Amino acid sequence: MSTTTKNADKILLVETPAPHVLLLTMNRPSVLNAMSPELEEALARALDAFDADNSLWVCIVAGTGRVFCAGADLAAWQKRQSHSNQAGTETSTLLASPHGFGALSRRTVSSKPIIAAVQGGAYGGGCEIVLNVDMVVSEEDAKFALPEVKRGVVAAAGGIPRILDGAGYQLAAEMLFTGRTVSAKEAYERFRFVNVLAPKGQALKAALALAGRVCEASPDAVRSSKRALVIARGEPGAERAYELHARSREAEAVWHGQNIKEGLAAFVEKRKPKWTNPAKL
Repeated sequence: MSTTTKNADKILLVETPAPHVLLLTMNRPSVLNAMSPELEEALARALDAFDADNSLWVCIVAGTGRVFCAGADLAAWQKRQSHSNQAGTETSTLLASPHGFGALSRRTVSSKPIIAAVQGGAYGGGCEIVLNVDMVVSEEDAKFALPEVKRGVVAAAGGIPRILDGAGYQLAAEMLFTGRTVSAKEAYERFRFVNVLAPKGQALKAALALAGRVCEASPDAVRSSKRALVIARGEPGAERAYELHARSREAEAVWHGQNIKEGLAAFVEKRKPKWTNPAKL
């Protein structure tokens, strides 16, 4: 089954390739899926709809063509810079984007898992998207980089604290200060932001398999677990994070929902649970 959004044939493909799984595919292959305002807006609309639809449990973000996402359109950025005389324009632009680059690099509102399926590579803002999603499937020959310093700009769309979270200070500094490209193997073994390495041409297949494993778990419990992770990432101190999670809507939904009853009954009866869509929060 598949669905489409307005103008999806031009910039964003929207499909449901498996039960409870939404697939969003950036579709600007001629410019390596460089982010445009129109693509960012389409992603924002699709992700908001994903959050609101309780029959959708997992989202996969992918890209058509040779590269997952080459980042920002630097030619358009240069044009904007050359025509702007206002100090702080870029800061205002960054702060006015509540979910970051591509509506994904700083997105924390969703309690549903988001998986990136990366082919070719992810650069700049595209890499910042990868750093903020929940899980990353990468083809073995893909490349990753935060090359902003080589162009006189900064990976300011949320990537800096997120690469620090995963890689630690020194490795984060290496990527950020030199702008060097790292291989998928390095991202998996050394920088630790890739979950699964897939053969060339198999990123989407592997991402669908990973999404399927997530869907084998209670969607209520998964959402509550993600909310706990998001809170812990942003809150100093385990006890404070624990308190905020315990009071969250997602945690309350677990205890009052039907899936906790189904999960416990399935354990006692020694059968696989049959999960239902969570109630609306």
